Amino acid sequence: MTNSLPRGVKKSSPVCCRMRRNIFLLKCCSRITLIRIAFHYKQMKCMERHVAVNSSDYDLSSNKMYAVKVIPQSRVSKPHQRDKITNEIELHKTLHHKHVVKFSHHFEDQDNIYIFLELCSRKSLAHIWKARHTLTDPEVRYYLRQIISGLKYLHNRGILHRDLKLGNFFVNENMELRLGDFGLAAKLEKVEQRKKTICGTPNYLAPEVLNRQGHGTESDVWSLGCVMYTLMCGNPPFETLDLKETYKCIKEVKYNLPSTLSPAAQKLISGILQKDPSDRLTLDQILNHQFFTKAFTPDKLPPSSCVTVPELNPPSPAKRFFTKMAKSLFGKRKSKVEKNHCEERESISKLVSGIVKCSISRQMMVESVCQTVTLLVGISTKLHPPLSQACEDGLTPASIAESAMKVLNSCLSAMPAGENPPCLSRPKSFIWVTKWVDYSNKYGFGYQLSNQNIGVLFNEGTHLSLCDQRTTVHYCLTNNKHFTFQASALPEQLCSQKQIVELMANYMEQNLMEGGDLHCEDQPPSPPPLLLQWVKTDHALVMLFNNGTLQVNFYTDHTKIILCKSSDSYLLTYISRERVSYTYLLSMLSEMGCSAELRHRMRYVVQLLQHHGDS
Repeated sequence: MTNSLPRGVKKSSPVCCRMRRNIFLLKCCSRITLIRIAFHYKQMKCMERHVAVNSSDYDLSSNKMYAVKVIPQSRVSKPHQRDKITNEIELHKTLHHKHVVKFSHHFEDQDNIYIFLELCSRKSLAHIWKARHTLTDPEVRYYLRQIISGLKYLHNRGILHRDLKLGNFFVNENMELRLGDFGLAAKLEKVEQRKKTICGTPNYLAPEVLNRQGHGTESDVWSLGCVMYTLMCGNPPFETLDLKETYKCIKEVKYNLPSTLSPAAQKLISGILQKDPSDRLTLDQILNHQFFTKAFTPDKLPPSSCVTVPELNPPSPAKRFFTKMAKSLFGKRKSKVEKNHCEERESISKLVSGIVKCSISRQMMVESVCQTVTLLVGISTKLHPPLSQACEDGLTPASIAESAMKVLNSCLSAMPAGENPPCLSRPKSFIWVTKWVDYSNKYGFGYQLSNQNIGVLFNEGTHLSLCDQRTTVHYCLTNNKHFTFQASALPEQLCSQKQIVELMANYMEQNLMEGGDLHCEDQPPSPPPLLLQWVKTDHALVMLFNNGTLQVNFYTDHTKIILCKSSDSYLLTYISRERVSYTYLLSMLSEMGCSAELRHRMRYVVQLLQHHGDS
């Protein structure tokens, strides 16, 4: 097939050329042409002679965008040429998979055959590769997972693609990949019945194809390995200036693995590009390779990654575990229709995908913060004295998680079957998070404590709290660098952050309700608890504070678990769906047991903390 345009349309034509009534050529690139079809009731009569479908197949009130493969009739004048196009159409019509280009319909006139396909507005991996030259490991994993998903679908249906290459992997508006162009696709045959013809793109052909042993599923896997190599190294593995030399390199499996590739990537490519098809990794083995299992794969990629290296934030390795645990605990996620207003607000605030994890102990990333450090160190002695030594030597997230995991695990191990024991009638007051808001897409994570203090852990790792009815400001650069100011005498460098905290405070005050009925009694002045780390999954939020408090909010049903230390014992508070709080001595739960509802959540928290320690 050539890159021919429909008759009467020249390459020099304007971007928008009228081809026929209601069909407009928006852009010509290779064999794929973007067009817009305007279906309106008054115009259907004149369209029916061109489109062999009923009007009910379309939403007549809307405009639809398609990608159209235009094949000149002159290219299918011979019977075997027309059979090839017919086979492509008939095969593609039967394919329905998330990662396969959707087939809509087709028709033909005296000039061309038109195949209407799903529009992939981000073009193809070939365009991304040309703009970027090489992709990062997480991006390669992101695309390969989708390619493998679509390829497994084809192979399970006994279909070989036979022309896997960057130009046949299309990317839609949402950066989702689709396998396309089934012009060379064929049914999988027994080894002795396979066609021996050499077809495909030279740089991606497998040795057995060049040796005329026919195509098998292993041949598609070989091409996949070439695709992976090309994306990571910037050029195909066997590319040379001479086609014969390229074929020779393929037959001898002669290529170089750059030292810049990670060891896992090198091993995976080597496992795929094996001369003997039976020695190659299968698609399942590829997905189970350490290149995929031991490293981060983003859930989504930003559109900007089509032209520049994206800024990706690896989530906790426990993400998959959290998702499974949440599903077992709460079942499937509620649909948008079923969500109440509070959940909708929380969903709006979930502006980052997957797990979001911020730590106050991480390296500072903003130059202005470094300048602020210099300023504050110089003037802090003139203001309030440093916070208490206990705060200066604050616990780390890892030590808090480990301690909580041990005491909860010990409690669960000794706990007999039973129901909840009597709760404490007048438990010692402690501080917990009553409201929270996630604005980490721009600023950070904000929360309100039960003593009405407001805090924000900013994305760059700093922390600012408004205390004593917003008259005092506590500013933390790291876990051991703390400064206290009167709000009226705040350094100018911190005013913008204070304004952000106030905005979040006002939002929570006006829009969010208290998370429970557990109120904080008046306590003597003391340093405010400092949020060290937060971890957010699709169903749960974990918060770790420098005073050793652990709080887990299951925001699907608004239940909460709070574990804090009181003197020499631990207190566990459970806030129910009705926002009623119950506080128990952990030692009492260990001796008398608790309800299945509470036990299940405690077990979830233990498993979550175990994975936190591994991350």
